[in-house]
Amino acid sequence: MNAAGQVDLLLERFFAHLQGERRLSPHTVNAYRRDLAVLGEFCARQEIDGWARLDSQHLREFAAFQHRRGLKPRSIQRRLSAARSFFRFLIREGELGANPAAQVRAPRAPKHLPQTLDVDTMARLLAFTPADVLGVRDLAMMELFYSSGLRLAELVSLDLEHLDLSDRTVRITGKGAKVRMVPVGSKARGALAAWLAQRSELAAPEEQAVFVGRRGRRIHPRSVQARVRCWARRQGIPAHVHPHLFRHSFASHLLESSGDLRGVQELLGHADIGTTQIYTHLDFQHLARIYDAAHPRARRRKRGHS
Repeated sequence: MNAAGQVDLLLERFFAHLQGERRLSPHTVNAYRRDLAVLGEFCARQEIDGWARLDSQHLREFAAFQHRRGLKPRSIQRRLSAARSFFRFLIREGELGANPAAQVRAPRAPKHLPQTLDVDTMARLLAFTPADVLGVRDLAMMELFYSSGLRLAELVSLDLEHLDLSDRTVRITGKGAKVRMVPVGSKARGALAAWLAQRSELAAPEEQAVFVGRRGRRIHPRSVQARVRCWARRQGIPAHVHPHLFRHSFASHLLESSGDLRGVQELLGHADIGTTQIYTHLDFQHLARIYDAAHPRARRRKRGHS
């Protein structure tokens, strides 16, 4: 087998590992495939004829080359992350002795803080009395989003066996097939109990999904998005409201009240606490607004005093 064939075989073994052992979705595996194909093209141009010949300097040149081509820092980070994962796999398989991408970093990306709804606006969004079974379902979905910080895919994939209202918990299967137990608040429990009492009016026989659409089958993510937008308009919320906004608001409000970053990380199912730390910046923005509005020096500056 020639060098190129060996490289291809190693890649295919890695992709099989992602899908079989790590149980990543086909969409995610294809993203790895695209990113590593770009790295492979770079190696071919540099006449690097095997992964074992790739060193950290090559990876820095690869990142710089991507940057010169106008690729955003976040995309360069993603490609380097794919490379690090691939090289970790090769080390595990005995094909490499060290990870050449371990210390290589992309240009720093600007932080984009997630949008949230404040507590009062969230309360207004959820303050409606359902007039029909669809409204009962929608309120249960939105209360659960806000109560437990679920991703859209996590809510849609919920089955009846995952809910335990007597224990006030829901079992979530998140990214990478990681399972976590999340508490369900009292408002969400009440809304869920009301929905489960009427669910049979919509659900097809033998359907196990907690939330179903008009045809009685598991609700589609786009239907959830559309219903959330609809209720935001009805409740007079001017912001663009989408399912992930509930998750951002859940995390921000919980962190603001508790200050427990590790706890919020576990509830959200973040593998890296750095992902959760973005909400500390949101909390700081809130404190900065309070300072500017209340501190005597800040008020005097606003009035033009020195």
